[in-house]
Amino acid sequence: MSLQVSVVMLGVKDVDRAKRFYVDGLGCEIDQDFPGFVRCRLGEGSSMLALYEWEAAAQDAGVSAEGSGFRGVSFHFITDSRDAVDEVMQSAETAGGTVVKAAAAADWGGYFGYFSDPDGYLWKVTTAA
Repeated sequence: MSLQVSVVMLGVKDVDRAKRFYVDGLGCEIDQDFPGFVRCRLGEGSSMLALYEWEAAAQDAGVSAEGSGFRGVSFHFITDSRDAVDEVMQSAETAGGTVVKAAAAADWGGYFGYFSDPDGYLWKVTTAA
């Protein structure tokens, strides 16, 4: 059996705030919604996204909840066009995210930018076009 990612879980400080960001702001579809936990569909062919209270997520894994700053991970959304990159970046900012790096042409010929969600998770939105 080969390894696959079925769900990406993010430990968040405020599940309701994160739910508003991802569902209302970025159009994710709720699959499960419980106090302190929400799982969303990201779209056809994509893994799902779970939002879990930070402390509870750490406890679930049996690790310390302490930690901040760069987590050594970013999520990447590859789009078909520069307009789509700009649209996603604007939607994220309007929903309460922060543009970390404005979308711009890349040396390798593509176009990309970064935003962070309200809990500081980084998302790169890019296109090769």
